[in-house]
Amino acid sequence: MRPEYDFSKMKGRRNPYATRLKKPVTIRLGADIVEYFKSMAEEMGIPYQNLINLYLRDCVQSHRRIEWISR
Repeated sequence: MRPEYDFSKMKGRRNPYATRLKKPVTIRLGADIVEYFKSMAEEMGIPYQNLINLYLRDCVQSHRRIEWISR
C-alpha cells in the first residue's frame, strides 16, 4: 500500500447490502429434484444452487402458494 493513504481518519460504515446477503441452510431435497435443477443449470451455465434460489425468489415475488389438501 502506498504511504500517502491515511485511513486512520476514516469512519466505518455498515454494509448497505447486508439485508440481501444469502443465509446458508441445510435442506433435504429429493434426488430427482436435485438432478432436475442440475441439468437445467448446466444448460443455462449457472450453479444449480443459484437456479434453485432464483426459482424460490420468483415464488416469493409472485406470492405463489402450494395447494395442500390434507386427508
